[in-house]
Amino acid sequence: METDTFIFCLEAVADVEENLDTEVVKHLEKLASDQGLTSIYKTCDTIEGLEESLNTLLYDDHNFTNYEIIYLVMPGEANTICINEYFYSLEEIAELFEGKMRGKIVHFANSKILDLSPDEAQYFIDVTGAKAVSGYGAFLPNVSSTALDRLFFGLFEEEDDIFEIVEELHQKQYALCKLLDFRMYY
Repeated sequence: METDTFIFCLEAVADVEENLDTEVVKHLEKLASDQGLTSIYKTCDTIEGLEESLNTLLYDDHNFTNYEIIYLVMPGEANTICINEYFYSLEEIAELFEGKMRGKIVHFANSKILDLSPDEAQYFIDVTGAKAVSGYGAFLPNVSSTALDRLFFGLFEEEDDIFEIVEELHQKQYALCKLLDFRMYY
C-alpha cells in the first residue's frame, strides 16, 4: 500500500502565542521520520480556535480527503473536552464538526478519558459522519498514550479495516492497551 495516511493533530494549549515543543510534536516528527506519515499540527486555546483550525483544514487544504485520522490532544473527562478551563461536551463538539468528519477516525489521546455510552458514541458518529471515535478509558498521569498512538496510526498504512487494526494493536501491545483501556466506538 502506498503511503497515504495523513494525520491532523489539534492540541489544546494555554496560549497559542507560546511556541512550545510539546511531546505531541516530537511524537508526530518521529512518525514522519520513522514511518513516513504526514501530519499537520495545530494548537488551540479557545473553542473558536478549534473550529477555525478545522475549517482551515476542510476548506483550504486540498489534501483533506487524505486525512484519515483527526487526532485530538485535549484534557477532559468522560464526555467532555477542556480548552482553557472551559468544558465542552462531545455533543457540542459533534455539532461543531457536523458532517465534516465523513470517513475519518477521531482519536483522543489519553490526556482525556473517553467513556461514552452507546447512544453518546452513536450520536457523535452520526452527527460528525466519522467512521469511528477512539481513545482511552484510563488516565494515568505518568503514562502517555503516544507510543500506542504511534503504533495505532502506523497500522493504518498497512491495513484499511478498522477491526483488523484494533486486533493487531492488541496483539502487538496487549498490556498497554489494557493498562490505558483502549476503546473504539464505531
